[in-house]
Amino acid sequence: MNTTGFKRQRAAFQDLLYQQETRPGSAAGGDGQAKVPTGIQIGAGVKTGGVYRITEQGAPNQTGNRYDIAIQGRGYFQVTLPSGQIGFTRDGSFQLSEQGELVTADGFRVEPAIVIPPEAVDVAISKTGEVQVKLANDPALQTVGQIQLATFVNESGLEAQGGSLFLETASSGQPTVAAPGQPGFGDTLQGFVEASNVNPVSEITALITAQRAYEMNSRVVKTADEMLATSSQLR
Repeated sequence: MNTTGFKRQRAAFQDLLYQQETRPGSAAGGDGQAKVPTGIQIGAGVKTGGVYRITEQGAPNQTGNRYDIAIQGRGYFQVTLPSGQIGFTRDGSFQLSEQGELVTADGFRVEPAIVIPPEAVDVAISKTGEVQVKLANDPALQTVGQIQLATFVNESGLEAQGGSLFLETASSGQPTVAAPGQPGFGDTLQGFVEASNVNPVSEITALITAQRAYEMNSRVVKTADEMLATSSQLR
């Protein structure tokens, strides 16, 4: 609930195979003209069919850190992993490395690389991802980089790697990269991070509902057991 950029997930269930005691539409006997309308099919239970990620927007939280960036809308930041692969994240909690590069909390470099000069006295990041710095004794802002966002046809198909990072898969499709503010891409907001989209009220309500359903079913089993015990004594 307090993880920056976290997206809640939901499980989808499917029923398992059925045992056919009486097939629907089979002959009911007699002259063979009558057909069984429904039959008897005994299910074997259910299984988890899939767990999909709900990618709705999380609320922006102001941090005061000028290197923190939140995405308002679609898109992922691109970072270079130690393996050389490009990872994708919604966690915009960025800092500077010893070389002045914009990096994640784990030290992974943001792509394309953005280097802040050591003599910079202020940094400004626009809604379109343009990174500008103010140098001492120079009133004009100097552009030092451009943030690029990546979008996917199927964001739920991304492979979670932990650390708020995702990898491209065949299911997600290849990334489409563009500057923030372009059609289909979100804007960037400096000094903010995106909060988790988990709604604590909804989650607690769902937990209470599940607990009450369990209690009700437990009482049904207990009552049925008591009724069977009473009938056994009557015999």
